[in-house]
Amino acid sequence: MIKSISYWSMKDGLAGTHPIADALKIAKETGYQGLELCVGTDGVLFTSASQVDCEKYRAMIDKSGVKVETLAAGLTWGVNPTSNNAATRRRAIDMHKAALQRAAWLGCQTMLYVPGVVKSPISLDVIRYDHAVERAREAVKELLDTAEKLNVELGIENVWNGLFYSPLEFRDFVDSFKSPKAVVYFDIGNLMGYHQHPPHWIELLGKRIKRVHVKDFKNAIGNLNGFCDLLAGDVPWSETMAALRAVGYDRTMTAEMIPWDPGMLERTSVAMDKILAL
Repeated sequence: MIKSISYWSMKDGLAGTHPIADALKIAKETGYQGLELCVGTDGVLFTSASQVDCEKYRAMIDKSGVKVETLAAGLTWGVNPTSNNAATRRRAIDMHKAALQRAAWLGCQTMLYVPGVVKSPISLDVIRYDHAVERAREAVKELLDTAEKLNVELGIENVWNGLFYSPLEFRDFVDSFKSPKAVVYFDIGNLMGYHQHPPHWIELLGKRIKRVHVKDFKNAIGNLNGFCDLLAGDVPWSETMAALRAVGYDRTMTAEMIPWDPGMLERTSVAMDKILAL
């Protein structure tokens, strides 16, 4: 497995303003093999970034020796692809198509995609569930046409969006597209706040899992404040790692630690070594 860190975990990473060359340097210096870049509507990497700029970033990546195999898109939180507003849905799809193109220009294999919001602590939208699922399906179907042409996996993430909280429903949703580019981006910590058991999800989703986010969570807190340093929460790490190995997972393990604080990258690196050794 590839020990990686999210760009969002860098200082000013959430704002999208941390220089990519410096993020690569810091990732390497703090012991990570990989870095997950993140795309937004502004900042150093955005949905209108030119091919020339993306190829310059790719040259930086190749020179750095740090693996950059994934791109995370947090666009859904601002422009919901399951919105009740048709114009918003159209804009969301178009923005994610643009993000997929940037992923391809950057040489990334997978783009993280939040498939929509029903209700969430970080979104104002409240969408009827059946409508959200239907709209999520329509959006993914259209995005897969782009993903397949660009040879980029669309990594559908389990996240605090009120959608797909059953591994069976999530599995069947991904399978319904019958596309090798429709894959699961599995976030371990995101399951904990909804009384789920990560190893069981891994067993049920199996080889559909093509990317993994690493976070920890304290069940006793139970809200956004429950996310914590790795190994300080309630994730059953030994069982989780055993389940990942059992399904043959061997790709990126990306720590998504938000927000940045002094020493966090170093603490996370040490904890990641312990987790990956399990």
